[in-house]
Amino acid sequence: MVFASKDTFRLISGEDHIAIYEPKPGYKYNRTFCRTCGSGLGEVGSKENTFPVNANCLDDDPGIRNGFHEFVSEKPAWINICDDAPQFEKHPPMPED
Repeated sequence: MVFASKDTFRLISGEDHIAIYEPKPGYKYNRTFCRTCGSGLGEVGSKENTFPVNANCLDDDPGIRNGFHEFVSEKPAWINICDDAPQFEKHPPMPED
């Protein structure tokens, strides 16, 4: 995932291919998926100032690199973290707006 700012993120095309699922009680954010291939898109269309977007869905290099790993306590044993980015057992602390 990469975090996008609502002020700079722009969906160029394909809006009609996005399926939006409302969260069940206890969860806050909508989930979005491609209706064609089923890929998770992150929280495209969020009203938050920043929101996650699945990096696999981007056409071009966003020009940023991994800043942290979250939910490392839940990763499969066969996934190796091969960089020095900070690791968090669950969600990292939220940045100040």
